[in-house]
Amino acid sequence: MSDPLLHLPWIRTFDACARHLSFARAAQELALTPAAVGQHIRNLETRLGFALFERLPRGIRLTGIGRTYAPMVAGLLNDFSAATVALFGMQGETSVTLRCAASFASLRLPGILHAFCQAYPEIRVQVHTSIWNDNPDNARAELEIRYGTGQWPDYEVNALSQGVSYPLYPPGTDFGPDPGTTLLAMAQTAPIHILGMENLWRKLTDQLGWPGTTIQARCTVDTSATAIELVAAGAGCAIIDAQLCRLHLARGWVVRPHDIVLHHDQRHYILLPRSRIAPRPAVIILRDWIRTVMQQG
Repeated sequence: MSDPLLHLPWIRTFDACARHLSFARAAQELALTPAAVGQHIRNLETRLGFALFERLPRGIRLTGIGRTYAPMVAGLLNDFSAATVALFGMQGETSVTLRCAASFASLRLPGILHAFCQAYPEIRVQVHTSIWNDNPDNARAELEIRYGTGQWPDYEVNALSQGVSYPLYPPGTDFGPDPGTTLLAMAQTAPIHILGMENLWRKLTDQLGWPGTTIQARCTVDTSATAIELVAAGAGCAIIDAQLCRLHLARGWVVRPHDIVLHHDQRHYILLPRSRIAPRPAVIILRDWIRTVMQQG
């Protein structure tokens, strides 16, 4: 294909300039001269018919259309690198550091990583767990999985799940002909609350038509993993994200009233730090694998 719009060196040069906001630093990354970088950008701008950068006395700045174009180009280059590795393999062994919420790491990640490691034996995954999103180990991770509302401006953010949670009860619980009434009665005796999360019990009482009903936590824990194990042991009831209770429900370790589902704004996201250095193909491969598995349910 001879269309100069698709001339890959121009596209790669634009991506490097957009990340560094400097022709000189982009030239260092690409092993080109600053003059060659400038020529690539001029060629691309001429072909597109739009200015992508403003030339300033000191440095450059993306134009409005340049800011729109930059993430599209970065995504396409990342996909191209990942697809190439997927098809032809990766030379040697490489590793990726993944920082992950502790509950997701113990309740959802094992099955995902088991299949990934079988498909990509040349990629080693180092998992660092944390309870709170502001853990100082953040800087060491090339990928992160967080739970929240998705508002992290320093990252490229992609949702992994829907905002859905279930009220969970110990095995053998009989909800009777009116699950809502039974659920409320039980929730008032032994509710478990998870620190750092919105009060889903309040949302549930509103959803079921019990506005103003107060549910005082009998036990407070700092992870969903602890909460669900307490439920399984018969110590109370808890509201847990649907992605985290799949195994416990499937094996009958906990039960839920099937006609009661709680929708909310919090969900799991996978985060790629915004950086002036393009992410390595192995990082993109792992990110896309996790996204695909999660989207399949």
